Amino acid sequence: MPLLSEEHKDKIEFVMAQSPLIPVITIHNPDDAVPLCQALFNGGIRALEITLRTEHGLDAIRRVREAIPDAIVGAGTVISIDQYREVERAGAEFVITPGVTDAILDFGVTSESPLLPGIATVSEMMMGYSHGYRHFKFFPAEVSGGTEALKAFAGPFPDVCFCPTGGVRQQTAAAYLALHNVSAVGGTWLTPDEAVASKDWQTITGIARASLAAIGHRG
Repeated sequence: MPLLSEEHKDKIEFVMAQSPLIPVITIHNPDDAVPLCQALFNGGIRALEITLRTEHGLDAIRRVREAIPDAIVGAGTVISIDQYREVERAGAEFVITPGVTDAILDFGVTSESPLLPGIATVSEMMMGYSHGYRHFKFFPAEVSGGTEALKAFAGPFPDVCFCPTGGVRQQTAAAYLALHNVSAVGGTWLTPDEAVASKDWQTITGIARASLAAIGHRG
């Protein structure tokens, strides 16, 4: 079984260290991709997860990478090897999955785009752990036990760090980030549908700044 190299571990650790808040971005209008991500970046968000939940995800990754070269642009909701290859070609600088399979874990070991595997249970985490992964997305965080589950995970796995996503809100982000095994949190609250639909980019920037301030981070 191929094992994750220290270089790959360093890559995903670098991504999570750049921004304690990682927005989960779903693009419904391709023309919104750049101004939305620019608004988040202006608010201090450095790592951007653009999901493949719509057909516009791949194009959005390409556009945002070109338009905002200082941002770290990754792909989320990657559920197959074919999608993993597509987001690599689109220029994704990191890849996030909602769950794990042995095939995706194996592929991530050799990929230039580092993988943050999604897990909900200790058994799933152990699958990734056996491949050398030490950073995971905890999803869906709130319904999978929230902060109490992560505290329990820390006992047998003190060397594992998480990015909880799913049900996390601005008001609860700080509680997650207070845990020593949480490096970043992800969420959709940074991109409310109403503000995106009305193209109110100033509001998006304000939410990003307020969210970072709430956790005591300067963007």
